[in-house]
Amino acid sequence: MLRWTRAWTLPYRGIGPSSSSFSRLPIAPSSSQGGTEPRPVPLSYKLLDGEAASPPLVFLHGLFGSKANFNSIAKALAQQTGRRVLTVDARNHGESPHSPDMSYEAMSKDLQDLLPQLGLVPCVLIGHSMGGRTAMLLALQRSASMRQFLLTNLVEVDGRFVWRLNLDALAQHLDKILDFPARQETYSGPTLFLRGGNSQFLPLSHYPEIRRLFPRAQMQTVPNASHWVHSDRPQDFMAAVQGFLA
Repeated sequence: MLRWTRAWTLPYRGIGPSSSSFSRLPIAPSSSQGGTEPRPVPLSYKLLDGEAASPPLVFLHGLFGSKANFNSIAKALAQQTGRRVLTVDARNHGESPHSPDMSYEAMSKDLQDLLPQLGLVPCVLIGHSMGGRTAMLLALQRSASMRQFLLTNLVEVDGRFVWRLNLDALAQHLDKILDFPARQETYSGPTLFLRGGNSQFLPLSHYPEIRRLFPRAQMQTVPNASHWVHSDRPQDFMAAVQGFLA
């Protein structure tokens, strides 16, 4: 989780609908080529209304997930904190458009395009796995089981089941998705790294690099939880979020 205390220096382009989705049918925009700036895609999202005085919460799901993964937690935190809460489908996931570009730079660019449109800057980013890495990169740039996840991404079209996921793009970029791009910048804002006590996804050997990039990072472990902390221990997860916001 990363808390931003300063607004980005990005143009404000107006507030979008409070609880609807952009582009419910996937499109295929051209991807960035030859090292040019990634082209953003219009992400599908759901925004729960709340007080504008406090920074909103923005949830970013993991690989093969969707914004629906955080439905219950988003509703509970919106009620408990009174804040606006945004859940987003990453590109090539859920109802967001498909694109051959699946880099973290592209996923960060998508959010840099969306959040100012909705008037959600500054905000608190809460990312799981792939979503957490996207949140990390965005901050640095801007000072259940696998089967269950996959089944939520099947949709019936014209009498047959097809994947919501862009499996070709995910397979092509899987090595990059499982890694994190090398960065020299640092983010000095408050940051919380929340891991499950039974998870092997955040080993102690990663802590020095985390603290180099995020000098104010806090490390917290939720006992008896796997990689999917928010699913295994939702009450502990929400308690950690609210403790971070306090």
